[in-house]
Amino acid sequence: MKKTAIVSCYFQPNYGSMLQALATQMALDRLGYENETICIDGLNKEIRRAKLRYFAKASLTSDILLSKAGMAMARMRRKLSKGDYGQMMQTRLQAFSDFEKKWFRMSERYGSRAELTQTCGEKYSAVVVGSDQLWLPANIAADYYTLSFVPDSVNTIAYATSFGQSQLPRSSERAAMKFLSHIRHISVREKSGQKIVARLTGRRVPVVADPTILFDGEEWMSVQQEQPLIEGDYIFCYFLGNNPIHRAFASRLAEQTGCRIVALPHIDEYVRSDEGYADETPWEVGPGQFLNLLRNAQWVLTDSYHCTAFSMQYERQFFTFRRYHRKTRQSTNSRLDTLLEQCGVPERLLTGQEDISACMDMSIDFADVGSRIDRLRRYSWKYLTNALEDKAETDLK
Repeated sequence: MKKTAIVSCYFQPNYGSMLQALATQMALDRLGYENETICIDGLNKEIRRAKLRYFAKASLTSDILLSKAGMAMARMRRKLSKGDYGQMMQTRLQAFSDFEKKWFRMSERYGSRAELTQTCGEKYSAVVVGSDQLWLPANIAADYYTLSFVPDSVNTIAYATSFGQSQLPRSSERAAMKFLSHIRHISVREKSGQKIVARLTGRRVPVVADPTILFDGEEWMSVQQEQPLIEGDYIFCYFLGNNPIHRAFASRLAEQTGCRIVALPHIDEYVRSDEGYADETPWEVGPGQFLNLLRNAQWVLTDSYHCTAFSMQYERQFFTFRRYHRKTRQSTNSRLDTLLEQCGVPERLLTGQEDISACMDMSIDFADVGSRIDRLRRYSWKYLTNALEDKAETDLK
């Protein structure tokens, strides 16, 4: 019997990326489909070259591209630094590597896209791409997460895949029109993505739950220990952006509550704002430990989509902040708007300038949040089941 293949960013040392990739595997397991995640090792050079060509041509006008340019400078600062930053980063990367080796079922190593295409029709009955921001312009240019390598004879499914921004550059739009027409079953994670697909293809596609939301907090206990990693009351901070005002909010909340601040610093790159504000900064933290730290926190502060989602699943008092301030078409803020609106708590999205006492008085009706998540979860399971059975798309309202 042929397998179902998963195309995901399982290899990224990012907690949300790795957990959503695992959740896709878990979902196929639950539905009874033999599956494996396509190993990207042999394809990486091709993908990276295509991304570099894209960045070389693109103008540095967006928050995302400015961040990518900043990463190069950050790498230089790390080389020149005299501290133990590099050693601590290796500790974290090892924790990610250990998690990946333990939990993911990988395919054989394909040496090229051509080899993958040749094998695809013989080995796989379906290929599923998702979730996360896999259709960012650079990834569209890389042409891997687009599933363009899959023969027409194989069922193709995009589950909760995200463009990561509310509008695409014209060059990306042209490429998107082509690959979107090739994918049989498309669902997206944000309303902005729904609008992009409709405008480019005329297709009405559903907004479904991120794979991590398909499973409740109890089901996620399988990848973490029951005992808290850190005892006592603390504020868990998980920030990816370089926004001092968000760290200042955390400090004011700590002063008001008497809680310690536990933060995971320098997630995607060196971030100057991460220095000095936290009481504890553990480094030997893989995805399972990340969930443990979040689950046992008194408060959670974040600018992350997945940290926000898990905060609601574990019924934590949380506040989410916008990572990007400028209202550009490339901003990734729309995913937070969609998630919080879906769960009925848009007021949890802050700027960082709010009064702490007023924020502490804001309550969350977790019964209502849970009910909304359950409805979205049931709808999403139904969509994924139908797509895997290759049923025709229905008219979605």
